[in-house]
Amino acid sequence: MTTRCTWCGDDPLYVHYHDTDWGRPERDPRALWEKLVLDGFQAGLSWITILRKREHFRAAFQGFDPTEIAQWGEADVTRLLADPGIVRHRGKIEATIRNARAYLEIEAAEGFAPFLWSFVGGTPQQNRFTSMSQVPTQSDASVAMSKALKKRGFTFCGPTITYAFMQAVGMLNDHMITCPSHDACAEMAW
Repeated sequence: MTTRCTWCGDDPLYVHYHDTDWGRPERDPRALWEKLVLDGFQAGLSWITILRKREHFRAAFQGFDPTEIAQWGEADVTRLLADPGIVRHRGKIEATIRNARAYLEIEAAEGFAPFLWSFVGGTPQQNRFTSMSQVPTQSDASVAMSKALKKRGFTFCGPTITYAFMQAVGMLNDHMITCPSHDACAEMAW
């Protein structure tokens, strides 16, 4: 019997995200950065809250263009703090600007995607969980990624955030083995 992972419930937006996005290996550096930023905004909130605001986040943050965001200053922070379509948290907004600058440095030095994917040896890890209770909230790889990102200037990227990010971008296949998406994501691994 195949059953979808239970964490997405029956909300159509959440189900669509689960079925078409979560756990699919992502290699585009800008898309990886966007997901890492959104996972940082999610800290202390539910993912569905961020998912419902994702399109507005994309508009408010100019398509998550790190080159543009790296140039922002206090006027942009003030503008975003007044925007009800996003999570209005000064620390997370300021972190996004700092993280854009750090992203650009990593991208120029070695490539952001290769840097991040190095924490799983460049290949998606195929987990075989049968119960949500088996899924950890962090791992040695997420701790290492978090430390490396912080060393390079990132904030709002603790090991729990980086673990959720690794799941979302397909570095870890944490779909339950009974979920049809588990095999679909496994087939995308290279």
